[in-house]
Amino acid sequence: MDPRLITYPLFEKSLDNGVRVIVNPDHNVPVVALNLWYDVGSADEAPDRTGLAHLFEHLMFQGSAHVKSGDHIGLAQAAGGSVNGTTSYDRTNYFEAVPTSAVRMMLWMEADRLGTLLDAVDQANLDNQREVVKEEKRQRYDNVPYGDAWHRILALNFPEGHPYAHPTIGSMEHLDAATLADMRAFFRANYRASRVVLTLSGDVTPAQGFRLAEQYFGHLPNQPGRRRPQVAPLPPHEGIPRHEVTSAVPRDAVYAAWRLPEAGDPDLEALGLATSVLGDGITSRMHQALVRTELAEGAGAFTMSLARGNSIGVASARCWDGVEPEALEAAMLEAWQQFVDEGPTAEEHERAQAQFAREWLTELSALDQRADRFGQAATLNGSPDWVNQRLRTVMAVPKEDVITAARRWLDPDNRAVLYYRSKEA
Repeated sequence: MDPRLITYPLFEKSLDNGVRVIVNPDHNVPVVALNLWYDVGSADEAPDRTGLAHLFEHLMFQGSAHVKSGDHIGLAQAAGGSVNGTTSYDRTNYFEAVPTSAVRMMLWMEADRLGTLLDAVDQANLDNQREVVKEEKRQRYDNVPYGDAWHRILALNFPEGHPYAHPTIGSMEHLDAATLADMRAFFRANYRASRVVLTLSGDVTPAQGFRLAEQYFGHLPNQPGRRRPQVAPLPPHEGIPRHEVTSAVPRDAVYAAWRLPEAGDPDLEALGLATSVLGDGITSRMHQALVRTELAEGAGAFTMSLARGNSIGVASARCWDGVEPEALEAAMLEAWQQFVDEGPTAEEHERAQAQFAREWLTELSALDQRADRFGQAATLNGSPDWVNQRLRTVMAVPKEDVITAARRWLDPDNRAVLYYRSKEA
């Protein structure tokens, strides 16, 4: 069967209070994946209070009016399920996969913390979770080689004050400064029924899903979310902005970054294919030009889709022994320029599409990831049916569109550059 013909059944309804409900019935196993996408992320933070969206994700597991701290996770696991949450620039999501018999319990707990979380947010919880987040920052970003690379790439690509100029984890200074009043205000401004997409994927019928959503979420007040300010697209880089870091890293490294169009722009799928050809796997242009020639120990490229003005594309490589960053950058740019000039070969184009199809279908085969993609599509792409259409869209992108998009967005002269130099060098 042609994978492009695979579609998932989707049923959608909005409650009177603005909660969007998506049901994707799949009765192969007696499991339901619940997913809540909140239309709030680190891009909604004030410049002097970065990290609040992620900190609040942690607070959401510290209990509510009728659920004790830790019980949300504990009860889900006791029922044989899993539960977690993540924060990004444009959203915060909470998700669980549980046996069908536990769906009511999980919906009740999700609705309770949306409706009554502030009853449980106290100074002790804030102080406790603040320290958890600070330790996460130390372990994942501050005290690992190249851990702050993404932070520096963001700063190179987005001016101070831009919604994407700071990392989701925030700064230690801002985390320390966050008060209980700050957290309560953040919740009231952003955690509203009108900013929720609730997705149920799995062993549930549309009628059951809508009825349960109404039963547990329908009583929540209708409070329109605040309007986000429009973010104008930034132009391509000029003058090749550069930043250099001397740090205790094992090897010198080179990062290059480009401003790309925002989510939803047709060029973005073509650019995903372009960076796949350039930097995805051992057949990629960068691997052949940099790793096979022993200029780099590793190299890659990717795009990150963002919703407000611009997305971002990144290429990176770590120097082999005795290779200077300048030489590595020159070789990287030569491979990049050749691609921009000539585009992919027919074989490279087909391989990039095949790699995308494999990864996309593998992801959608898992109920929890599929539910998350439906939430993403409804929140950022306008309709959950984007998930059904995406494979067709990408497989229909002609090679000529990849060439056009690469020339428009990936010109080497429009890059920003970050160097890491090892202190041991």
